Amino acid sequence: MAPNSLTLAPLPLKPPTQTSHSLPLLPFRTLTSPYHPRNLKRKPTLAASVSRSNAVTEQVIQSHTNQTTLSSSKLVLVVGGTGGVGQLVVASLLDRNIRARLLLRNPEKAITLFGEQDEEKLQVRQGDTRNPEDLDPSIFEGVTHVICCTGTTAFPSKRWDGDNTPERTDWEGVRNLVSAVPSSVKRIILVSSVGVTKFNEIPWSIMNLFGVLKYKKMGEDFVRNSGLPYTIIRPGRLTDGPYTSYDLNTLLQATAGERRAVVIGQGDKLVGEVSRLVVAEACVQALDIDFTEGQIYEINSVQGEGPGKDPRKWEQLFKAATLN
Repeated sequence: MAPNSLTLAPLPLKPPTQTSHSLPLLPFRTLTSPYHPRNLKRKPTLAASVSRSNAVTEQVIQSHTNQTTLSSSKLVLVVGGTGGVGQLVVASLLDRNIRARLLLRNPEKAITLFGEQDEEKLQVRQGDTRNPEDLDPSIFEGVTHVICCTGTTAFPSKRWDGDNTPERTDWEGVRNLVSAVPSSVKRIILVSSVGVTKFNEIPWSIMNLFGVLKYKKMGEDFVRNSGLPYTIIRPGRLTDGPYTSYDLNTLLQATAGERRAVVIGQGDKLVGEVSRLVVAEACVQALDIDFTEGQIYEINSVQGEGPGKDPRKWEQLFKAATLN
């Protein structure tokens, strides 16, 4: 099945102000490091509209502002923050003036996507969850919440280059990350997948030929048994995006078409599709809904009006799923 199509309408880019700060990297990066902000060449942003067969119409993420006053005491560590869901999580946090810290294999991608942000709002650390030695305690200093959006393709593809397989990413990477997260963190949100409890059953066994559902379930189980407060989000087949070639202004204009309504369930019973925009919003909303702690939710998006960014509507959706 071909992915849903989209049209993106980017906002005009504003020139950086004199008070803009470069994205900070790990303290041990020197001026001669290729990852030091002075040596990172900012790639040009794309201002052209992008179209595919179906238009995308409903604005889910509102216009980004340059307010310097932070609206939250949170510091959210986003792992996989330049991937299809992760980049939308980061854009949503920035739009809400919630401080974010990214853990990335390639820090330069953050500048390409999000521009040069004030370090009080967006910080970048270089690291790879597949390598435990990369997960230095300083990465978690001050972090209140963690959202893990890492993942790879179910079947062999170019994304598997560099040993980026389901076993290394969805199992070993998640295990290493969770093992390094301090007990002071208020919540860890893990993006997983529907079907993880049925990977030996058709049709899920086809999707699991190379172990992606099995390894995601192993990652889930490690989170559940870690003793950390957690919420697990299991999306259906992902649509809309990824927008990995575009900039923050484009991400903030990304919208979901007619499939705006959200269906949330439990028990790994849902089958269907979900917009990456909806998954990202669910992750951010769950941070502030206490009763989602210790819960696992499946999520789809269907035709109809959706909750947008309304916290009361999201709370009602999560509550209805939890009661059923």
